[in-house]
Amino acid sequence: MPKLIVTLRDGEEREIEGAAGLSVMEIIRDAGIDEILALCGGCCSCATCHVHVDPEFAAKLPARSEDETDLLESSSSRDDYSRLSCQLPFDASLDGLKVRIAEED
Repeated sequence: MPKLIVTLRDGEEREIEGAAGLSVMEIIRDAGIDEILALCGGCCSCATCHVHVDPEFAAKLPARSEDETDLLESSSSRDDYSRLSCQLPFDASLDGLKVRIAEED
């Protein structure tokens, strides 16, 4: 099963298995990592699942939608690699994907 590597806000790194067909947010949430609130449940209507994607993987991900971009603009910790993890479908091509959970706004 493909692996997802998540860096928590305190710097701790966790490697978790991710099933294809789930979003990165669902994998993080299902692993019991409570730093991802995902208040909207993955509907792209909040930014509580904000992560920073490792630059090596950025080109492998789908482009940001206009809604995702708008939501991320409200974050004080946004950067070029900011994404909403609910908008990142996970599959075997992303094995080893590294994300860092963004600071809470």
